[in-house]
Amino acid sequence: MDSVTLIQKYFPELTTEQIVQFGRLRELYELWNAQINVISRKDMEHLYEKHVLHSLGIAKVCSFVDDTEILDVGTGGGFPGIPLAIMFPNAQFHLVDSIGKKIKVVTEVATALGLKNVKAEHERAEKIHHTYDFVISRAVTRMAPFMGWIQNKINRNHYNPLDNGVLYLKGGDLTEELSEIKRKYKLYNLPDYFEEEFFDTKKVVYVPF
Repeated sequence: MDSVTLIQKYFPELTTEQIVQFGRLRELYELWNAQINVISRKDMEHLYEKHVLHSLGIAKVCSFVDDTEILDVGTGGGFPGIPLAIMFPNAQFHLVDSIGKKIKVVTEVATALGLKNVKAEHERAEKIHHTYDFVISRAVTRMAPFMGWIQNKINRNHYNPLDNGVLYLKGGDLTEELSEIKRKYKLYNLPDYFEEEFFDTKKVVYVPF
């Protein structure tokens, strides 16, 4: 069931427009992945499970209110930013990556889907001079260096269900890694939300600011 049906299983409240947008992701990523490889061919067979639904683990942890500003660091082909931008059309997403060809894919996919709430930029996170309500990412590096990249990029205008901070998708045993960041954090285990075996060790790490 690696299709939009998998997304509807866990998010039954999707609008017709959202269902159409999620449904187009496979054709768009197959088209662009053939030109600029951003997803392994093996993973393309499980696009909705391993990329789209995984990204939406953040949506299970926090429902972003309107006008929330979110920075996606190291977005790659647009994960987790693109699925979350579909899920929260009234939140604003800034997707950045240091590899320009990946940002081209993000831009083309966002344009094809008509996502007005996505800005994609070829830039390193350290060079961004703006503050956001949340910084999101998916396993681009260890937590300690990541926290260094995004310091001073999170504002204190708390108006979401969670206080502003970092929402980071990671997997495996994170005990040692998280001890390095010297901050309070909370782990959300994705098997609490999704039953597929892929999510057995997957987590959302929440670091409030």
